[in-house]
Amino acid sequence: MADDAQPRLKRSLLLAVVSAALLASAALAGPAGDGTGATRFALVAQVANPCKALAKFKRSDFADSARIDNKRDPLPPGTRFVLDGQTAEGPHRVVLTVTDLVKRIDGVWTRVLWDQDLQGEPLALVESELAFHAQDKADNVWVLGEYPEEFEGGVFTGAPNTWISGAAGARGGVLVPGKPRKGGPFLQGFAPAIDFLDCGQVVKTSQDDVCAGGVCYDRVTQIREFSPLDPDGGSQLKFYAPGVGNIKITAEGDPEGEFLDLTSRSKLTLKERIRADLAALRLERRAYANSKVYRTTSPMLLWPGGPDTTKVRQAVKAELVRR
Repeated sequence: MADDAQPRLKRSLLLAVVSAALLASAALAGPAGDGTGATRFALVAQVANPCKALAKFKRSDFADSARIDNKRDPLPPGTRFVLDGQTAEGPHRVVLTVTDLVKRIDGVWTRVLWDQDLQGEPLALVESELAFHAQDKADNVWVLGEYPEEFEGGVFTGAPNTWISGAAGARGGVLVPGKPRKGGPFLQGFAPAIDFLDCGQVVKTSQDDVCAGGVCYDRVTQIREFSPLDPDGGSQLKFYAPGVGNIKITAEGDPEGEFLDLTSRSKLTLKERIRADLAALRLERRAYANSKVYRTTSPMLLWPGGPDTTKVRQAVKAELVRR
């Protein structure tokens, strides 16, 4: 049997065992309800998923939700994070830009992040993603959707892993708790239509002397991320430093996992911010063309927040008029 066939076989056996249990319970329970997201994957996840929601999703808890100032994961608009490292395939870079844009997802205003994934030598774009993060009144940072475009040899190949909370049975979850505590796994995201299920678990709440990119940090929170439906896929460890954010990513149990260190965290110039905002808007135009799920959402809006609001709006307007 080929090596890559064994993980598929194990997952198939897991699905088969749990599905049998579901059939038995369904026979006793009678007809199902409204069937929202009731795919085979969703049913399996309901039984086998050990990840519970860290906090109940209530729209009323998201008052100023696009302003993300969580102590361990601050995301002020106009900030760019660069993480560099290695995978089994060679050099790897992630460029995360916090845009001046917001988008309403599942009734909640989210901050739009533009995430570029580059790999190889020389570095080439393999993924360009819009991610939608929001903060609740308990300072938990949620992810409520993602639109990741995939590229091969510089050619767009699709965006099959798009999910939006509230659409097609998908649900968002907490990425970084406002008050991290060691305990059981919690839900980070669930999208039955694309077989997506991610969980997190606080491993350490305050770790000193964590070094990344030549800088060492104290009081670092460590969160493990994994998928229960891919037990052979290992997990990621993400390290969050107070006042900075994600400084390091390492892999556990995955020989092809990524290892990244924060090498730059910078405030963009006005021109750089406008360039990033326009790139995100172009990405959204493609999202509406490529994704049925994405077409259930309303368009992004410009809302930098704070003292930058007026000058950013004027600059974007001037650039659009010029073009």
